[in-house]
Amino acid sequence: MAADGHTPLLTPRLKIHPRSTSGRYTRWRWALVWLTQAVFYGLPWLPWNGRPAVLFSLETQRFYLFDLVLVPQDMVFLSGLLVFCALLLFFVTALAGRLWCGFACPQTVYTEMFIWLEARFEGDRAARQRLDAAPWGATKLAGRGGKHLAWTALSLWTGISFVAWFTPMRELLPALLAGTAGWYAFWALVYGGFTYLNAGLLREQVCRHMCPYARFQGSMLDPDSHVVGYDRQRGEPRGHRARGENAAARGQGACVDCTLCVQVCPAGIDIRAGLQSECISCGVCVDACDAVMDKLGDARGLIRFDSQRRFDGQPAPARRWRVPVYGALLLGVGSALAAGLVMRSPLRVDLMRDRGVMAREAEPGWVENVYRVRLTNASEHAWRLQARVQGLDGAEVLGAGAIELAPAGEHTLPLSVRAPVLADGERVRAIRLVFEPADGAAGPRVEEASTFLMPR
Repeated sequence: MAADGHTPLLTPRLKIHPRSTSGRYTRWRWALVWLTQAVFYGLPWLPWNGRPAVLFSLETQRFYLFDLVLVPQDMVFLSGLLVFCALLLFFVTALAGRLWCGFACPQTVYTEMFIWLEARFEGDRAARQRLDAAPWGATKLAGRGGKHLAWTALSLWTGISFVAWFTPMRELLPALLAGTAGWYAFWALVYGGFTYLNAGLLREQVCRHMCPYARFQGSMLDPDSHVVGYDRQRGEPRGHRARGENAAARGQGACVDCTLCVQVCPAGIDIRAGLQSECISCGVCVDACDAVMDKLGDARGLIRFDSQRRFDGQPAPARRWRVPVYGALLLGVGSALAAGLVMRSPLRVDLMRDRGVMAREAEPGWVENVYRVRLTNASEHAWRLQARVQGLDGAEVLGAGAIELAPAGEHTLPLSVRAPVLADGERVRAIRLVFEPADGAAGPRVEEASTFLMPR
């Protein structure tokens, strides 16, 4: 509160220097850092069929995922994947709070990496705090300068690796060195700049003020969701004691008020004040508190992952509707996605009537209809195709011959179908155009429905 009695609209940011810790949740966090960054930095270098294993080529409008080739017509799978990810987020949050934020979110992962680099150049938490308060000199300049150079190098490489998901890394690096990368260089700098800003300078402010998840996570939690919490019934009243002393005999709770749980928190909150929107469920406060309990010879779990109902000493309910509902929706969407990918044909056919020539008499007793066909190869195999007509006796495809379709290629061509005049005066006949490998070879077969018109 200000001196005039009013609460200021903006309060100065208190710089947070998290203390390093160790424990099972810290090990899990670093395991996720290594795993996610091995995927992010490594996949652009992994060769697969003469290209990167994963490549989102915007120029050719093809997404390559190992042996899977996705074309613009497959955008429904992207929509399904986004729905699946949203449901997975709801499901995990209902079970265990913000686990995604604490262990796998890019903001958390890169902040952890940047803090590690900071500690290499400026020392531990106490040394960094002393450096903040110290006047500028050679020591401070060397520490801060080395840190920012390391941050810049990591940010630039992160930006380049991000762009390499959209253009092959082995082509991108020479173009960057030659100064001919153009827009790719621009986006590498933009992504690298945001990495530097978010993970190096803003850090917990992104989670507090920019990420919407912190705001609506409460609507996905219930009293039985497992979150990081403090056992007040066991911990209060707080008080210092020596190792081996019995807290109950001194009229104290288990908490010795060491504040390590606050010092290690990357968000700078006190978990003993209850569940807060800033808490990202990273579990480092659990590791710190468990280490203190071990030294005191007391039982672990004063701070732990548990449900609010358990923290309040209440019995668990007979059922929870959220978890099975989210689970069922997740299973349904995931099964539909998997089935769609398995049943998906590598050959896509778009058939359109030529509106300039609906139907014309080619020669006495014969009628010709003209279509435009776009064939899309959603595989990395070349196909040699032929077209034929079903549903109309005597009909034949004119002038198409064998159609050569390149790997992951696209081909548009006109297609003429000729058939004898229908004797019964019928004006419209439903037909099917069949596209299949020529000469009986193995490959995809697609049927596309259309109509054959008779002239008036």
